[in-house]
Amino acid sequence: MAGGNGLRSGGQILVDQLRIHEVDTIFCVPGESYLTVIDALHDAQNEIKTVACRQEGGATNMAEAYGKLTGKPGVAMVTRGPGACNGSIGVHTAMQDSTPMVIFIGQVARDQEYREAFQEVDYHQFYGAICKEVVQIDHAERVPELVSQAFHIAASGRPGPVAVSIPEDMQRDMADVADARSFTTVRSEVGPKAMADFRAQLANSERPLMILGGAGWSEKACTDIQAFSEANAVPVAASFRCQDLFDNMHVNYAGELGTSASPQLAERLRASDLLIVLGSRLGEMTTNGYSLVSLPVPRQKLVHVYMDASELGRVYEPDVSIVASMESFAAASRDMKATNTDGRVEWLRQANQDYIDNLKPTLEMSSVNMHAVMDVLNEKLTADAIITTDAGNFSGWAQRFYRYRKFRSQLGPTSGAMGYAIPAAISARLTAPNRPVVAFVGDGGAMMSGQEIATAMQYGSDPIILVINNNCYGTIRMHQERDYPNRTLATELKNPDFAKWAESFGAYGAIVEKTEDFEAVFEQAMKADRISIIEIRVDLETITTRTTMSNLRGSGAK
Repeated sequence: MAGGNGLRSGGQILVDQLRIHEVDTIFCVPGESYLTVIDALHDAQNEIKTVACRQEGGATNMAEAYGKLTGKPGVAMVTRGPGACNGSIGVHTAMQDSTPMVIFIGQVARDQEYREAFQEVDYHQFYGAICKEVVQIDHAERVPELVSQAFHIAASGRPGPVAVSIPEDMQRDMADVADARSFTTVRSEVGPKAMADFRAQLANSERPLMILGGAGWSEKACTDIQAFSEANAVPVAASFRCQDLFDNMHVNYAGELGTSASPQLAERLRASDLLIVLGSRLGEMTTNGYSLVSLPVPRQKLVHVYMDASELGRVYEPDVSIVASMESFAAASRDMKATNTDGRVEWLRQANQDYIDNLKPTLEMSSVNMHAVMDVLNEKLTADAIITTDAGNFSGWAQRFYRYRKFRSQLGPTSGAMGYAIPAAISARLTAPNRPVVAFVGDGGAMMSGQEIATAMQYGSDPIILVINNNCYGTIRMHQERDYPNRTLATELKNPDFAKWAESFGAYGAIVEKTEDFEAVFEQAMKADRISIIEIRVDLETITTRTTMSNLRGSGAK
């Protein structure tokens, strides 16, 4: 690559590229393996905010949440070996959630490679299965080229994570090299034949169901799909943790197809004669272990729209495969001449009524009534509030009863990774400081990533964290009691007083043990002007939104 900018260190060249690619925030845990980059970041503080996290998993989860919220690649930096291993959890989430991310990893000096030097890991092998691309920059003059490549790959097609290894001695090398240009996002455009094939399938359908999910969405795309669903009387369901892609208050909304899916929606999916799947991969969680949609050929007609051709037909064989960006297909759908909708009116009405009926509580709770908690949140939070959820049964309350109204108001890992909600909430408040943020996390997940409360205090991020505490790894306990009744082991937890724990960081802390106390405590947290931790103590007996541990015990035993 031609020169033209004078001699710069590899670390300085890298930071200059981050400026060019409009990176405004980096989430990191510092390490000696990329000190030259950190030094260059010192002079870029007015343009790039560097957030020092307490554990690399927190940093990558924050970067992943940033990517979800903005649609731009979230950027994380971690040190070699242990740092890279710790950071892999957020990278795995980015892969399964199709979230654009670039993770820069310090590496041993080039003359020490392949000796198992101190903290040496081969990142091509380690990250190869969970990244779209893994690259090592061995020459400072190639930094602009390979960083540009990383951002292009992370953001284009099906978005995802890219890992960039940066040997520590390369960062100190001097080079005179021209900068790259800012990356562009490459998206597929839908063609007229594809839309004609789609319309033909829709015209012959009496019981269509659209399923929205995945990445690559924008507010305009969501608005266009809403207009399409209105014009064509098509009910719309959301795949696992993608409920914010369609206004849950809209009469065309049919509910979520995830761990909290209603039995009525599951039956409606089975009864459908046309599935219009837009952006979702139709994974295990959305299809209830691939039981709702038969493999490899669905019973229903299937129109599958996805950003990456390699995904189409890989698991399910569509009748119509369309490679297109969400924005392109949504816009074309809105402009498409509507099909005859008379026969779908009752199908549409019943789908929405099933969703409304599913909002009614079906379980009496002996401790804090979580349905009442959700009523408070639905009332008190503005439409643009962001809800982050961790992995665990407790998340069912936010998935079943909270009504998402705006694009990018739900952040949760489809990968089922514990420890996501707290870092994601902290990142969300830093990324969207004018929007309220509430995290749902279990006691197990809180103890996996709760040290990031210190990060929140340091950088002024003030989400409200709801710790749903049943003193147990609840989801695992549920499966344990179901399949191996009365033989519990390793699922009990001895927890701290989460309010005092929060206060030790300087945060606001409170404990709720009675339903009637929650509203006042939540209002106080909203006024706290710092991160708030509300421990909600619930009975293990109420293990899901639909059933009790007693009813589940032994039900799966052979």
